Amino acid sequence: MVTVIGKGLGGAAERAIVRLMTSSDKPENASAEAAEPTGVAAQDWAQASAEPQYRAAVVDLLGALAYGELAAFERLAEDAKLAPTLADKAELAKMASAEFHHFERLRDRLAEIGEEPTAAMDPFVAALDGFHRQTAPSDWLEGLVKAYVGDSIASDFYREVAARLDSDTRELVLAVLDDTGHAEFAVEKVRAAIDADPRMGGRLALWARRLMGEALSQSQRVVADRDALSTMLVGGVADGFDLAEVGRMFSRITEAHTKRMAALGLAA
Repeated sequence: MVTVIGKGLGGAAERAIVRLMTSSDKPENASAEAAEPTGVAAQDWAQASAEPQYRAAVVDLLGALAYGELAAFERLAEDAKLAPTLADKAELAKMASAEFHHFERLRDRLAEIGEEPTAAMDPFVAALDGFHRQTAPSDWLEGLVKAYVGDSIASDFYREVAARLDSDTRELVLAVLDDTGHAEFAVEKVRAAIDADPRMGGRLALWARRLMGEALSQSQRVVADRDALSTMLVGGVADGFDLAEVGRMFSRITEAHTKRMAALGLAA
């Protein structure tokens, strides 16, 4: 997966989003505040989907997530070819299978609500494929860092968005964001490689920073023409999204990224 971040907002709103995305300011609150759901977040799908713009935004979100999971499946299956041992190859194959099951759940949900899954995914294919072309790993370790860093950034964003969704959609989104084993596996293998050859740390740190930059750059394209999803991001549909909160959200995502880099033994 890769993040879905609003563009196509126009004028000051778009410029503000871009500034917030690239900011490295410290978060005012390191984690999202827990609060009782209000507005759309307190409704189920049947209630919330009566608003056409909200429905369109959720279809976009599920379409982007579904293609992200399908792309993750393909990527992990391809990365398994780089695995140094049969055990490592099997572990990546298991992760790929989990990603495909996540895709199936999203595809089935789109069909259940009367949407054609392929049509829902299609607007996001070019940007996500572009990201993966620009960040094709050259070896096994780069593939692990990409799976850990790139997918985690995406998951952080989707979890933030999920807090503002209707209860049925929120439950599904959080379920498909369950860790498939990337985190523990990647940390173990990358730290072991750095312990064996400390020079590896510098190369992988540069790679991870490139991944972060490409993710932010490509994500701006993902919803360039998706007005409903862009509007939801900045407060026009789901509750709680104003530009100040978007800034805090990206600060939390940046801080989480820094912590993950530290877990890998890499400088952010």
